[in-house]
Amino acid sequence: MDTTQSVVEKSAIRKVAIRLVPFVALMFFINYLDRTAISFAGPNGMNTDLALNAAQFGFASGVFFIGYILLEIPSNLALHKFGARRWLARIMVSWGIVSLLFTWVANVEQLYILRFILGVAEAGFFPGAILFLSLWVPARHRSKILALFYLAQPLTTVIGAPLAGLLIQQHGLFGLEGWRVMFLGVAIPAILIGIISWFYLADSPAKAKWLSAEEKTWLTGALEKEKNETAAGNKHVSVRTVFGNGRVWMLSLIYFGFIYGLYALGFFLPTIISGFEGIYGTKFDVLQKGLITAIPYLPAAFALYFWSKDATKRGVKTWHIAVPALVGGLSIPLALFAGSPAATIAVITITAMAIFAALPNFWTVPTQFLTGAAAAAGIALINTVGNLAGFSAGYITGWLKDWTGDYTVPMFVVGGFMLLSAVLMLALSRSGRVSEGIRAEALDPAAAGQHAEP
Repeated sequence: MDTTQSVVEKSAIRKVAIRLVPFVALMFFINYLDRTAISFAGPNGMNTDLALNAAQFGFASGVFFIGYILLEIPSNLALHKFGARRWLARIMVSWGIVSLLFTWVANVEQLYILRFILGVAEAGFFPGAILFLSLWVPARHRSKILALFYLAQPLTTVIGAPLAGLLIQQHGLFGLEGWRVMFLGVAIPAILIGIISWFYLADSPAKAKWLSAEEKTWLTGALEKEKNETAAGNKHVSVRTVFGNGRVWMLSLIYFGFIYGLYALGFFLPTIISGFEGIYGTKFDVLQKGLITAIPYLPAAFALYFWSKDATKRGVKTWHIAVPALVGGLSIPLALFAGSPAATIAVITITAMAIFAALPNFWTVPTQFLTGAAAAAGIALINTVGNLAGFSAGYITGWLKDWTGDYTVPMFVVGGFMLLSAVLMLALSRSGRVSEGIRAEALDPAAAGQHAEP
């Protein structure tokens, strides 16, 4: 019986990994490319055409997150109510339409407005995707599944940066500047894939036609058992109490540090590379800049996969999250003293590897103690607070660069926030760490003894 169940379990998880994860990862790929397209447009004509300084570019990059944050939690609760298939499709088509409008932006005010509306349109997609995938596999498989999903983010830059460069080089197509062609090119796939997702996704294993009856029974039973056990031990964790839950807020601050580093690099790395010409006397065309921008993210994808594979094997430990935060926090300021373009990119590669190694393992923690609507609200709250860093990183980095004249102070600030994440993760662990890894009790000592390890 155990052997049969093991075969069914492996088959079910493999099908989820093959049929579901790549498609949701493709959605995430397009999502991240659309929100960071401004980073490629800025140094390749947009800043000049719209007369933007670094602070204005940083504000335009970051104002996206204001709209995003305002609707993040309501959007995720709507996903829980209406179902992931409908809601994720609605989000994707909405942001695709808004992205399309960037093709014709005429001034800085319009840029601010469109970036804000883009954030409103995208609100809820990422935490919704995390929640959606978490509802398809038991906890012991989530690190692997979320790692496969998260591979889309570094690969967005590996593939997307050269793609953006190629699109920008199509200057004059349809009578548009190159950066406008790029916005057009990244918006259309969002609309098309959003429509397809309405028909392709299923809200639960029970509704998946591509699972056998045995696989449906096993997945549904395992998930229901896990949900009941977690809910029985955490009856006090409701949507309302999520907002007063200390461990949720601690995780939110940890995530803030990671996202600050992620978007400081994401929005300003193409600009930093463009600045190599003035610092080192190098000269690169648009496609070469795109390829250089992609360099740190390919090793980051490998780091993400193998670090998460280790976490799946051992169980997620505190150090799977804290060590990358420490490495990232110490490495990013070192890029300022590298002395050459190659050395600078090498150090930034270490930072990117650290950030992406930690993120999928981080997201296995909230679902250890949150279920149902509380999980939707908790994951959205963590993502909301974390994404305040999306606004902060863009605006503060640009403002500090304008104020000080270079990126020295901004990069030290990035390193500081990532070090804060490492410290907070260790503090969270010390509140109740157990040798097996991070348990729900480790995150809330008051809950210790009330339920078994999820």
